Amino acid sequence: MRRREFITLVGGAAAAWPLTAHAQQPIARTGNMPRLGMLMPGAAPSATILEPFYRGLHELGYVEGQNIAIERRYADSIVERLPDLAAELVKLKVDIIVAWSTPAAIAAKQATRTIPIVAAVMADPVGDELVASLARPAGNITGTTFLGPELVSKRLQLLKEIIPGLSHVAALWQPHAYGEHTMANMSKEMEASARTLGIQLRFVPAANPDELASAFSAMTNERPDAFILMPSPILYGQYSRIVAFAAKSRLPAMYQAREIVEAGGLMSYGANLNELFRSAAPFVDKILKGAKPSDIPVQQPTKIEFTINLKTAKSLGLTISREVLLITDEVIE
Repeated sequence: MRRREFITLVGGAAAAWPLTAHAQQPIARTGNMPRLGMLMPGAAPSATILEPFYRGLHELGYVEGQNIAIERRYADSIVERLPDLAAELVKLKVDIIVAWSTPAAIAAKQATRTIPIVAAVMADPVGDELVASLARPAGNITGTTFLGPELVSKRLQLLKEIIPGLSHVAALWQPHAYGEHTMANMSKEMEASARTLGIQLRFVPAANPDELASAFSAMTNERPDAFILMPSPILYGQYSRIVAFAAKSRLPAMYQAREIVEAGGLMSYGANLNELFRSAAPFVDKILKGAKPSDIPVQQPTKIEFTINLKTAKSLGLTISREVLLITDEVIE
């Protein structure tokens, strides 16, 4: 149930570009049907997270195999593969590369400066030098951002409000999930917030899914009061395993996306990723109709959601206060 209106983030000109469009618009293109190159950091089974994007294309009148073709490339959670996969898409001469996450966008930008790139859910596109500014990208990349570094400290604050006597928190993270600038900003924000709140913070690394088991073991040995899943496209694709670990270890956890709370996670604070994925479709439509990525502002989220799973809270023996419930956007019961 909805508890209040979502927090509105001021996006300036970057939030002003309308992403809504009427369905079944004609495609301004002749000859062979346009081809999209999908560049994904995860494995093929994780591609279901892009269902909102495909639904957005369909709402705009695009049907794969009829008026649009899609080439898909998956890095199988090995980020080092992304540059070669991006180069493959360039060789295929796709009309647009749709890159999910900052690492895929970086690889695509390194592979081409001419093919338009629509990057979904970038962390900090300006800081990672993918675009010149949100309002005027200037190059061949545009897309959406989920405000990665800006929200990490708020997650720690909310965790402190919910967990009585919270003093030791583990941060599960992928050290090179995004660009060096973004990773440095996120860690500094977390460390500063932890000092302010009087919390002992320890970063527990997991560079890829194969390292999750050892990361979980290290985390358990530290006996934290709770843990936070730091933003990461690779770890996001593993959220079912992470939620299962949290349940088995009886560890309260804070996540970045409501989808994880729906799967049994305790709580989340962040942008609606499904909506950001869906919002990438109109970027493709605009570009196929002649717009240049440099002229299309990067879209920021206009809503930030705080979601709590009361069933999970009960299983952990946590009582969510009325004050916290009043600031919660959605309660899953």
